[in-house]
Amino acid sequence: MIIFPAIDLFEGKVVRLLRGDYAQMIVYSDHPEEIGKDFAAQGATHVHLVDLEGARSGSTPNLETVLRIRESTGLFCEIGGGIRNMETVDTYLKAGLDRVILGTAAVEDRGFLKKTVEKYGEKIAVGVDVRDGFVAVKGWTENSALRFMDFCKEMEETGVKTLICTDISRDGAMRGTNREMYRELSETLGLQITASGGVSTLEDVESLRKMNLYGAIIGKAYYTGDINLKKAIETAR
Repeated sequence: MIIFPAIDLFEGKVVRLLRGDYAQMIVYSDHPEEIGKDFAAQGATHVHLVDLEGARSGSTPNLETVLRIRESTGLFCEIGGGIRNMETVDTYLKAGLDRVILGTAAVEDRGFLKKTVEKYGEKIAVGVDVRDGFVAVKGWTENSALRFMDFCKEMEETGVKTLICTDISRDGAMRGTNREMYRELSETLGLQITASGGVSTLEDVESLRKMNLYGAIIGKAYYTGDINLKKAIETAR
């Protein structure tokens, strides 16, 4: 299992939100590339990037920062947040990012999703953000009418290979990850599933690895020191 330490960006800074609430934002660093270098130093091979401004605006305000992280670390970089048109997908992938994550766009525009998968294949992932059993959109500010498992099955039928599934209630809350949800996903789908939200102990990592998940994202627990990234990476192997 791959560990994806996370860098959430807002105005060029590394921040964390509690359950996606922009009013509950903590700034952890003004130098995102230095955080990326520390990830690499601790053994990380991949990094999960989120442009929180882009998630709200549908643009790429932190592109320069993202590229600095990519260039300074050499890590496999996946990026999400406000990717809602082919121009943005092209911009990120042609600039050297390894994978882009579609969220709101995958829910609201299946035609666009299909075109991106046909054009870029495995470089396209879908972020499935779950609240009360339904898929949330627009930076977690709204719930759709889609039940999350039905949506995940549809993504598999569309040809998507990688899903990044987040239980919003657990994100940034430091109370463990939703193991039942990931077990259900792992047993039901033949996809690369990355767990996100609440991965805050080595026990969480061990549990997810035993489910044969593709990846796990570690966010707040890294920044608070509650989880040792190097040990988490070793546990995931």
